[in-house]
Amino acid sequence: MKRVTHSPSVRAGHASSPVDVVLPCLDEADALPWVLGRVPPGWRALVVDNGSADGSADVARSLGATVVAEPRRGFGAACHAGLLAATADVVCFCDCDASLDPALLVPFVREVASGTSDLVLGRRRPAARGAWPPHARAGNLALARMLRRRTGLALHDLGPLRAARRDALLSLRLADRRSGYPLEMVVRASDAGWRVVEHDVPYLPRTGKSKVTGTWRGTWHAVRDMRGVLAEPGPGAGTVGAGGRR
Repeated sequence: MKRVTHSPSVRAGHASSPVDVVLPCLDEADALPWVLGRVPPGWRALVVDNGSADGSADVARSLGATVVAEPRRGFGAACHAGLLAATADVVCFCDCDASLDPALLVPFVREVASGTSDLVLGRRRPAARGAWPPHARAGNLALARMLRRRTGLALHDLGPLRAARRDALLSLRLADRRSGYPLEMVVRASDAGWRVVEHDVPYLPRTGKSKVTGTWRGTWHAVRDMRGVLAEPGPGAGTVGAGGRR
């Protein structure tokens, strides 16, 4: 699928931004212009620099994004730093490698804001050869099956494209700071009685090499982290859901 590039800038936004988009970033300078150019107008892009050595933070600032520094390495550490820095009612998450289009989050946000769903996830559908390495896809399928058994949710992917309300996400008290963060979010949301749904989204070949799923070793570490999350016991009966339900 050919990427369509919008104007290479994004409004930095402020406290009254209707939506904050958290973009965990580690050496993604080449992908940032396209990613930030696809953030919907009026939304604030929070690029969480996780120790980049390629000038990603400077590129993000030059394109109008708000940069959050998170020196502790880990996908979860970067995502959670972005969540803590967010101020909008609705917060989205999206990879910063140009494999997913932030513009696809618009209907996700609409669904959350209307109260139809509490957590909306993107189910990745490869849009080109090489977009999703076989080993990474196999690991994701295995974990998705384990997730369905653990939660009963009819989900097929643990993809990073997602939207939910900020305060509700903070109430989940997410603790994982590595690759298990996205899975922990879904597990705790399910345990809290949230309405969790997924929608198909095109998955494009990423720009540059993945630090996680680009190798068998990286994929194994990610699967190990996520299996650890699934092995944790569920919360007590007092957990409160996103809409105040018990």
